[in-house]
Amino acid sequence: MLNKREMAIAHIASAITVYSIRQNADTLAKNISMIDFILKTVPDDSKPDINMDLIDYVFSYVSATRFDT
Repeated sequence: MLNKREMAIAHIASAITVYSIRQNADTLAKNISMIDFILKTVPDDSKPDINMDLIDYVFSYVSATRFDT
């Protein structure tokens, strides 16, 4: 079972992926930042565990780990 930090990381990574896909497909609402998107899409019970440092950490990891699909 995942702990709270691991669940927050999973939510952040998922939100970054969805944000990127929607941005590439031009289906993202105008003027919404990735941070706003993450904060609007994660469950309320995970929000206390999410902060800018964790978002930056996950974003850096996801950005450095690219998969060719």
